[in-house]
Amino acid sequence: MLNEKKYSEMLEEAEDIVIDAIAETMDLYGVTPSVGRLYAVLYFSEDPMTLNQMGKSLGMSKPSMSTGIHSLMDIEMVQKVWRKGERKDLYKAEKDFFISFISFFCKKWEREISTNLQAINKATTQLNFLLENPDVPESIQEKAQKDIQQLKDSTKYYIWLEKLVQTFRSGELFKLIEIDED
Repeated sequence: MLNEKKYSEMLEEAEDIVIDAIAETMDLYGVTPSVGRLYAVLYFSEDPMTLNQMGKSLGMSKPSMSTGIHSLMDIEMVQKVWRKGERKDLYKAEKDFFISFISFFCKKWEREISTNLQAINKATTQLNFLLENPDVPESIQEKAQKDIQQLKDSTKYYIWLEKLVQTFRSGELFKLIEIDED
């Protein structure tokens, strides 16, 4: 029969397998593997952790961890928590991957929508000026007309993307694609 130390090592090894996988794939969220490892350690922690506790676990410098924690907070994968009597900042991981996924990708898509629709509106104003000005050569007006049509077509995509974001944020997505409750 295995002793408690051996069982503890097996548990730690199982967690390390997942920690390594999370660290390896965190580039999808725009963070480095070391920041991914930081998230994964918080993910497996039952209690919120201080930077010092995380540092002992990972062997990272406090400035690196502070930067990493702020990166994870920016993408809403980690939250700062308060505990009565605790003077140091505590952090906990968002453990619901569905929430993390929706928050992260919706933020990225909303940025794409906003940036590109603003550009399309600005460009369309200029293109319309070219179309309405009789002094503009016909060849330039033809190209401007094609550009306007192309921008109208791309606007359809951004309107669709807005609807997709709304579907994610409202939870309607989970009516379309159910989560297995095993």
